[in-house]
Amino acid sequence: MSMRQAILDFPKQFTFSPVVENASGLARKPSVIVAGMGGSHLAADILKAGDPTVNLFIHSDYGLPPWSLARLQETLLIASSYSGNTEETLDAYEAAGDLGMSRAVISVGGRLLEAAERDGVSCIHLPQTGVQPRSAIGLSLVALAKLLGRGDLLAELASLTLTLPAAAFEAPGRKLADELHARVPVIYASSANVAVAANWKIKINETGKSPAFFNVFPELNHNEMTGFDKRDASAPPSSGFAFVFLNDADDHLRTRRRMEVTAELYRARGYAVHEIELEGNTRFERLFNALLLADWTALSLAERYGLESEQVPMVEEFKKLV
Repeated sequence: MSMRQAILDFPKQFTFSPVVENASGLARKPSVIVAGMGGSHLAADILKAGDPTVNLFIHSDYGLPPWSLARLQETLLIASSYSGNTEETLDAYEAAGDLGMSRAVISVGGRLLEAAERDGVSCIHLPQTGVQPRSAIGLSLVALAKLLGRGDLLAELASLTLTLPAAAFEAPGRKLADELHARVPVIYASSANVAVAANWKIKINETGKSPAFFNVFPELNHNEMTGFDKRDASAPPSSGFAFVFLNDADDHLRTRRRMEVTAELYRARGYAVHEIELEGNTRFERLFNALLLADWTALSLAERYGLESEQVPMVEEFKKLV
């Protein structure tokens, strides 16, 4: 499937009706660890952004977080690997099993799903749609909500099929890509929207095949912005950046003021600054509308550079070398 078609079809992912295999072994615990790398943990990031009250920790590494044994045994480990062959996630799955932790799995297949079936661990088999993990956030989020027993969230996500206007963001995404072309994008958002900013960065890296970075307010006002206080001597290394500010009406008023002033300071120093307002009737609509705009922007960047947008050849090359 082409990246363009994957973006247009994205809202359909919320029609997914996941089935929990070995459901009798699924244990509810006070806290949850989602172990996943790359696109396989993005759904958990968005869940936390959409519902900050959820007691969920994202672990993107080998093994397990350095928690006490008592705490780990009161935690459900959800191993999320789209391919099912991610070595860090497989390692976390095995480490949790060694400690007797409750486990569940989300995957298309591979060694992780085979292990879950072998061990009698609850799992959700994602449909193989031919898209990359970063483009399957909807499927993964629905699966995660199902494992967490969040019927309310499943109902809200199902409504996104009708409310996300995927095609509507193509024109503004292409316009933004024209303005970001030949520059290094830096994505800024509030700490509440760090998952959105990080997702933008990842999409521009993987789909747009371009360097990109992100940071959050108010922290960046205490350090990063001083690196962009352009002077004659420092102009060469800083001149190639462009900034995308993700503004949210729900952000703290002081944070919104900080974003406004920072944008003014950057413009005064000659930087290209693009301000985007998160729009939608619900929190998850605002999050996914922003991510659809990121998808179109990244796809358009790849096209501007004459590069293939879907595959990640450097990642595949790396895997053969480690």
